[in-house]
Amino acid sequence: MAVEEEGLRVFQSVRIKIGEAKNLPSYPGPNKMRDCYCTVNLDQEEVFRTKIVEKSLCPFYGEDFYCEIPRSFRHLSFYIFDRDVFRRDSIIGKVAIQKEDLQKYHNRDTWFQLQHVDADSEVQGKVHLELRLSEVITDTGVVCHKLAARILECQGLPIVNGQCDPYATVTLAGPFRSEAKKTKVKKKTNNPQFDEVFYFEVTRPCSYSKKSHFDFEEEDVDKLEIRVDLWNASNLKFGDEFLGELRIPLKVLRQSSSYEAWYFLQPRDNGNKTLKPDDLGSLRLNVVYTEDHVFSSEYYSPLRDLLLKSADVEPVSASAAHILGEVCREKQEAAIPLVRLLLHYGRVVPFISAIASAEVKRTQDPNTIFRGNSLTSKCIDETMKLAGMHYLHVTLKPTIEEICQSHRSCEIDPVKLKDGENLENNMENLRQYVDRIFTVITKSGVSCPTVMCDIFFSLREAAAKRFQDDLDVRYTAVSSFIFLRFFAPAILSPNLFQLTPHHTVSESSHKSTGQFSKTSQCTASFKESYMATFYEFFNEQKYADAVKNFLDLISSSGRRDPKSVEQPILLKEGFMIKRAQGRKRFGMKNFKKRWFRLTNHEFTYQKSKGDQPLCSIPIENILAVERLEEESFRMKNMFQVIQPERALYIQANNCVEAKDWIDILTKVSQCNQKRLTVYHPSAYLNGHWLCCKASSDTATGCTPCTGGLPANIQLDIDGDRETERIYSLFNLYMGKLEKMQEACGSKSVYDGPEQEEYSTFIIDDPQETYKTLKQVIAGVGTLEQEHAQYRRDKFKKTRYGSQEHPIGDKSFQNYIRQQSEISTHSI
Repeated sequence: MAVEEEGLRVFQSVRIKIGEAKNLPSYPGPNKMRDCYCTVNLDQEEVFRTKIVEKSLCPFYGEDFYCEIPRSFRHLSFYIFDRDVFRRDSIIGKVAIQKEDLQKYHNRDTWFQLQHVDADSEVQGKVHLELRLSEVITDTGVVCHKLAARILECQGLPIVNGQCDPYATVTLAGPFRSEAKKTKVKKKTNNPQFDEVFYFEVTRPCSYSKKSHFDFEEEDVDKLEIRVDLWNASNLKFGDEFLGELRIPLKVLRQSSSYEAWYFLQPRDNGNKTLKPDDLGSLRLNVVYTEDHVFSSEYYSPLRDLLLKSADVEPVSASAAHILGEVCREKQEAAIPLVRLLLHYGRVVPFISAIASAEVKRTQDPNTIFRGNSLTSKCIDETMKLAGMHYLHVTLKPTIEEICQSHRSCEIDPVKLKDGENLENNMENLRQYVDRIFTVITKSGVSCPTVMCDIFFSLREAAAKRFQDDLDVRYTAVSSFIFLRFFAPAILSPNLFQLTPHHTVSESSHKSTGQFSKTSQCTASFKESYMATFYEFFNEQKYADAVKNFLDLISSSGRRDPKSVEQPILLKEGFMIKRAQGRKRFGMKNFKKRWFRLTNHEFTYQKSKGDQPLCSIPIENILAVERLEEESFRMKNMFQVIQPERALYIQANNCVEAKDWIDILTKVSQCNQKRLTVYHPSAYLNGHWLCCKASSDTATGCTPCTGGLPANIQLDIDGDRETERIYSLFNLYMGKLEKMQEACGSKSVYDGPEQEEYSTFIIDDPQETYKTLKQVIAGVGTLEQEHAQYRRDKFKKTRYGSQEHPIGDKSFQNYIRQQSEISTHSI
């Protein structure tokens, strides 16, 4: 989800690898061990949770998480919890990375010390405050000064234990005084509107004979400050929870008698230093945070056109897309935006065909074909992820779910057998499961997406042409991708490919899928397995023939129309809270937790997973899917599914999940003929719409619907955003682009041994490569000038202390410092 900023769209995303924790403090009981899991939080809102690793003080997680970030945030936080069966899970420690510090750890495995967690340090949100200092002359002619402190509102306060009933205390504090006043409690909101004014006497009255009318005792004012503390009114015996504070010295009123600004709430320093960071252990993370500032499409035309014609450049190593792969530190870094851009414009197949053909020509041994982490391999991997995910689900999901739910052991290593397990029974279990997996895969050829078939066709042709004496190479070239890089990883880790709900795979099921993956790899590549006895089951000709026929089907004619899948495809499911739709004339419209299920045919909900649907909405009846303003029911993360006669109001578990549901519901209903162009952003309550006050429940919407998404569920791609990502990579590696230019010059004039610093680049045609490099550098330079001008314009217009950039916004403070340095340097 993009945030609009004066003609420019801003996207935020984060990709996280949660590795492992080490040296966690032991449990105080006799067991010493803990059952730990890790959560990912935007500020204090949980958006992801790992599996629970039992009985360990050094738990290994090995989980990846990616999400688009739909709102502003200050900290990306990670909490390690210890599961407690009888009480609330306890927090062991946390890692909190400020947004402005995320680039320090970009794409690097880093060990972070766990920090102690206490209520005084867990703060988020901002406060709008106004101060006014005025002179008052008493009846006796004495002058004194009064301070008016007006607390207008707060935004984004944390929700504590499922509720937020905030109030504020406003204190005038100094060396010899402390005077506190309190606002009213605002119930059930984390965006309270207070608008209350409190008056304080600032200076001791002074007579006219001592000082002028406008003088006051400055040393008193210099030592005074206003402190605002936010609290959550709690009925618990432990008292009210601290939400954050801010401190403002009255020196801010020296230049003007009035002062108004937004402030970020800050933690309270209570001096608790009893626990050292080392006492709590550490956590290994790899975080990739990106923030893309995307201009309108015409800005990207020169660079985009250069990238899109890459497949037509001779040789392909001289193309802009191939050069990107050469200069990036990791090939995957280049492959992700490249593939998305080329898929969006229908150019991915010719480009992959060209770089695959070039790679095959450089390969000497047919046994190593496409086995390295080359740009070709990474681009094909990314294409299969994007275009093949639904194919993967349709093929594997029913069988994988059944296997994971059966809990039958498949361990066939005699050393690892548990007490009471029988090797022959386990081997038979595994044989049945693997047989079923192979059957569903080898019969799925007609459902393989066309773009994948086209790529496999080109791989087969290039391999067969290069190694004409090896009859198997045309199969291994394709099987190395479809089995080793597509099906096997999904079978090994089904939750990472959404083939099973997160964390539902038991240890025995995980071992079973690991054995399936090994067997799939062995058979797919026509090689013997270390599991010799078991492999004999599948050493029959019928299995080899089935795999061969499958590979022939998906690679011999990639330019056919894909077959339609008659069975509904499950797109997403999970628990959410819904409000009664009012289908009955009488009855309460209360909120209930329901299991929601979306297929490409209908959107349904039921009491629990597997129950009969209580309500079914055909996809063609979805007229719009939009967010619902929080003020409607004072509930966060709500959205509405608008139907011809009513709207279904739903609350998701967090902001990321709400965005995911809105996106996929919008995609699947995008082609509906009666889609709305306007809608009501608030609910219809008490006889009128809260947004526009119209009294008729059938009144036309008052707000334009948000921009549509492509109807193709598989490929929701923003071409301008991907070009911006590629520009950012080129700009990041500008030094390597210039070094590659030098290498081209060196190769053109010197035909001797290649210099070591240039040997990492593939340069087949120095003149053509140099020409492309010159165009790339020029295009990147033009875009950099546009970004620099935008930053300068924004710097001139933005006020520190505004709602967008409250005081305490360290990222904006850094930005101001950078712009000041740039301006000074320019002068």
